[in-house]
Amino acid sequence: VQLVQSGAELRAPGASVKVSCKASGYSFTAYYIDWVRQAPGQGLEWMGRIDPEDGDTEYAEKFQGRVTFTADTSTNTAYVELRSLRSEDTAVYYCARNTLFRDHWAQGTQVTVPS
Repeated sequence: VQLVQSGAELRAPGASVKVSCKASGYSFTAYYIDWVRQAPGQGLEWMGRIDPEDGDTEYAEKFQGRVTFTADTSTNTAYVELRSLRSEDTAVYYCARNTLFRDHWAQGTQVTVPS
């Protein structure tokens, strides 16, 4: 099982960012993909999840309206798009496969939004 994310991003405040997470080594549609972020000096923060099989999503209340999860089953890739970026969104963003727990994680993507 492997999850590989896209590279680091630098965005201006107010812009959007889209991070990819390519899965391999298992049936992509069999498990949820969770998105989690970690800001500097902070703990892990769950953003939500997507079921790649049918595209069903669940968003943490904090991010509703500003984030979108998608999944492309033709390329086994999940995406997170975060809009209206602000400096507080500076963090490492992770995708993780969710079986009964997050058992495999990607390497993370640094997103930086200067203040």
